[in-house]
Amino acid sequence: MLQGRKIAVPESRELDLFVRMLERYGAVPVRCPLVSIHDVDDAVPVYAWLKRLAEGQQDSLILYTGEGLARLLAFARRGRMEAEVISGLRRTRKIARGPKPAKVLRGIGLSPDVLAGEPTTAGLVATLCGLDLKGSCVGVQLYPGGETLLTGFLEDAGAKPDPILCYRYASDEEGERVAHLIDAIVAQDIDMIAFTSTAQVHRLQEVARQFDRTSKLQSAMQRTLIAAVGPVTSRAVEEAGWPVAAMPRDSFHLKPMIAALGKRLASDVSSIPSV
Repeated sequence: MLQGRKIAVPESRELDLFVRMLERYGAVPVRCPLVSIHDVDDAVPVYAWLKRLAEGQQDSLILYTGEGLARLLAFARRGRMEAEVISGLRRTRKIARGPKPAKVLRGIGLSPDVLAGEPTTAGLVATLCGLDLKGSCVGVQLYPGGETLLTGFLEDAGAKPDPILCYRYASDEEGERVAHLIDAIVAQDIDMIAFTSTAQVHRLQEVARQFDRTSKLQSAMQRTLIAAVGPVTSRAVEEAGWPVAAMPRDSFHLKPMIAALGKRLASDVSSIPSV
């Protein structure tokens, strides 16, 4: 069902993989990575945080993203403290928001002790409500834009939060390039767009404002098929006022998203009355 469909791909980290997958289904991917990811400029707080983890000062550790955990481990390697950090991870109670940090943990021979019932902040909070956190120190691996998440909840639960942000987003393409993508969407030269992160959604909105294309983009996104990789990204799309046409039900990765999009297209075709 994707044969010949032009699909905008704003992914950065797994851009080539995503493009190859779409091409195997006959789609025509339009590359436009909207954000790139970099280590934070100041590594000193990261190394201090890793030292506390290695020394066993954190009773629990909340892992939001696989990207964040992978970068923390890379910092540990560069700081020649990888073995100590992995030992600290082994000792602490590891609470993962979703499957991506769980996958990184498996890569070092570990697994989450607690997995959120739903891979969202709300799902994480619901899971944490069932845990005794009073008097404990809770490390929190944050993601850009989520710096204020959970702090108040943990303090109200009687815990001492110990948050760390180890990476940042940066624009990967100049604004003009993104504006060209917006123009293509408005001109209906793009059939679909597949979002894999909230940062991509926010970046598209930001450029639309910058180039005075907000109203045009809003109208165009109402008629463009939009796929989201999971509930967090889907919520960002909906908060932008755009309809989500396809999202995987329970496995929030690229291949299930492609399958969900194909299923949606097949449903659209089957709903057309025969003449």
